[in-house]
Amino acid sequence: MMKLIPTKPLWLVLLLFALPLCAAAKPAFLVDSDWLGEHIEDEDLLVLEVRYHPHRYFTVGHIPGAVQVQRFKDLGDNQASPLMRFPSREAFQATLRGWGVNDDSTLVLYDDSNTALVSRLYFLLELYGFNMDQVKILNGSTVEWSAFEEMSTETPPARASGAVTLKPANSDLFVEWTHVYDDVVSRRDPDVVLLDVRPRPMYTGEVIQHSIMGGHIPGAVNVVSLEGTSAQKWKSDEELALLYSAIPKGKTIYVYCHDGFRMSLGWMQLKHLGYEDVRLYNGGWSHWGNELTLPVVEGPMPYSGDYAL
Repeated sequence: MMKLIPTKPLWLVLLLFALPLCAAAKPAFLVDSDWLGEHIEDEDLLVLEVRYHPHRYFTVGHIPGAVQVQRFKDLGDNQASPLMRFPSREAFQATLRGWGVNDDSTLVLYDDSNTALVSRLYFLLELYGFNMDQVKILNGSTVEWSAFEEMSTETPPARASGAVTLKPANSDLFVEWTHVYDDVVSRRDPDVVLLDVRPRPMYTGEVIQHSIMGGHIPGAVNVVSLEGTSAQKWKSDEELALLYSAIPKGKTIYVYCHDGFRMSLGWMQLKHLGYEDVRLYNGGWSHWGNELTLPVVEGPMPYSGDYAL
């Protein structure tokens, strides 16, 4: 019988065979510019843009047909303090309908902030029961789109009002300050991890921004969610897992940032990595850091001073 002689060393053949099994699965909600180019004319598809500086929708330009999302006005509670508490179901539903969103719409979201801004919109859609199989995020944003496709500075024609119907807020997805104070600051529940995803200098109190006080909530650990992105793209699963390696699975995770964007990104990253119970602090540091009676810790450790006892 003739022997088949491999043209490559056996170890290399086995490695090549194993590579597809080891490759990290890209999050199902991430799509690239090629995918969008193929589907942008789909009847039920709606592209939504959230820019850090909203005027750039008109000056720098946007993907043709994209609807402008104004990140503070459209994604917060305009009558609350702080502004970035979650909007009510009724208010958010009215906003979505104004963009032309229906129950069967496919939504493609993009921003210019490494997906931190659109993650807030993604979370709100999840919070109020939209079908998340119909929500995509453009990985690479306009950086990749504009490499081969045109941007537009024209205002798209007004869309017909949508008829999307949202559900009551899912209470398993968020907590208020009272939960944080009770579970973490007071009782130090071992089954709850408080996660601050702001930049390190804000966590330590070296930089005070968007609040009166600097530092962090007693007991909070720091992982910077934006470090899980680069060049408007998500990093690999391996890099994300390493970033969050100090956060144990099987715990309830409370996440906060300043104004609700970076914590939404952290929430998405953790959920993608398989963390099951992740909840956002409604109001975040914009609330806690402006309430002068609530306790604050400065420095690199979760607890210090009286709270270290």
